[in-house]
Amino acid sequence: MDATGRPARLAVGIISAGRVGSVLGAALARTGHVVVGASAVSSHSLRRAEELLPGVPILDPPGVAAIADLVLLAVPDDELAGLVRGLVATNSLRAGQIIVHTSGAQGVGVLAPAAELGALTLALHPVMTFTGRSEDLLRMTAACVGVTAADGDEAAWSVGEALVVEMDAEPVRVPEPIRPLYHAALAHGANHLITLVRDAVDLLTGAGVADAERLIGPLLSAALDNALRHGDRALTGPVARGDTGTLRKHLDVLAEHEVLPAYKVLARRTADRAEAAGLLKPDTAEDVRTTLED
Repeated sequence: MDATGRPARLAVGIISAGRVGSVLGAALARTGHVVVGASAVSSHSLRRAEELLPGVPILDPPGVAAIADLVLLAVPDDELAGLVRGLVATNSLRAGQIIVHTSGAQGVGVLAPAAELGALTLALHPVMTFTGRSEDLLRMTAACVGVTAADGDEAAWSVGEALVVEMDAEPVRVPEPIRPLYHAALAHGANHLITLVRDAVDLLTGAGVADAERLIGPLLSAALDNALRHGDRALTGPVARGDTGTLRKHLDVLAEHEVLPAYKVLARRTADRAEAAGLLKPDTAEDVRTTLED
């Protein structure tokens, strides 16, 4: 850290230059840090590195780590532990380095071999989807980043938060024990939302409705906004109203579609939330559940 409290100018190494790594590398370079190396194997990663990290040498992972002050590990979750062990085994990591990974589901425990060498370890998980293109840099200004450091290591927490602020994002502390639940919640909300939206679009398109995305776009945008603003009070529709007649019609027309099981599970969950919020009386909620089961 310098006298202003920001991380000093760092030599940054990116392993690997995928959608996340290339964008975060560009974000760090934009703040004055210097990306000194990146690993990239696929043609897509090589192209991203060329576009977002121009002039940065392409090296193997040990070569990247050996020359960096800050090593950013932006690899898939299942590869992370093996990568860390490999970098330690090749003497590519050293005391005083900052080792950061971007996995949402894991905290700093997976970086323990690096911490044992005297490295400062962090988990920085941007809560956004990445395209691997320059527009991601703009989108980061509205994003939060889940920050995890070792319990009690306030210096590490401060470094992580400072790096996030430098990248124009908002840091949110996520303690190590809740990291898997934190990531499950994000995946449930974001990934399953996409599945839900595309199922709705497919039903409409299959029924002959033209430009289904344009039809439901405003509805979905308003529903998301209302849910974030008003919580369960934003629940609407036949389940939240206890309209079992309409619910039966839905079940009938969906009987030949593969989305029916998902519809029934979500409808029951909606009934539970509506009852808990006082929108449905207990007997009406039970009527809805019975209709779904029948």
